[in-house]
Amino acid sequence: MHAFRHDFIRFAIAQKVLRFGEFQTKAGRLSPYFFNSGLFQDGAALRELSQFYAQAILTSEVEFDMLFGPAYKGIPLAAGTAIALAEQGRNVPYCFNRKEAKDHGEGGTTVGAKLQGKVLIIDDVISAGTSVRESIELIRAAGATPCGVVIALDRQERGQGELSAVQEVQQSYDIPVVAIANLADLLGFLQGQPELAQNLSAVQTYRDRYGVKNG
Repeated sequence: MHAFRHDFIRFAIAQKVLRFGEFQTKAGRLSPYFFNSGLFQDGAALRELSQFYAQAILTSEVEFDMLFGPAYKGIPLAAGTAIALAEQGRNVPYCFNRKEAKDHGEGGTTVGAKLQGKVLIIDDVISAGTSVRESIELIRAAGATPCGVVIALDRQERGQGELSAVQEVQQSYDIPVVAIANLADLLGFLQGQPELAQNLSAVQTYRDRYGVKNG
């Protein structure tokens, strides 16, 4: 277990990005916790978040040449992570896409460095996997190779079948998905926090009901 995983969870709770209570998911399930990366909304928070992404990437040892941020949430994440990696001695190019192609100026659907080599996708979470699929198609169309996806939190929760959205991406595209932290990390963190102990049972029950095997 890397300490930065628990540090990230502590940070997300302090930023009120990770909250406990009763929340309805897109799948209609009542979840005892909710993670909204859109609430990382100032410079200091983005800087620290980007450092966590960089730590997760470097720890994973995934080989990559550049970063790609899917519009829209992935754009500041990719840019911030590129800065954090450069601060740790790994300076790599980054790129992001537009939702609609630009027909004037430089034109095209992407901004930043040219997509080439092994491209690492930076996003917040994987829900239905739509953003990842679109990113992979765009990267391949440019003649580059998608080599992995990095997200903030893996809920390790079943989708429509027995696999989680993360597992479906890994299986469909044969690429690794790296998470800064996952549901197992959250449970481990809660076990050591007396002031949050009341949430431990609810999160564990939810995982027992909806969690994936070998997640």
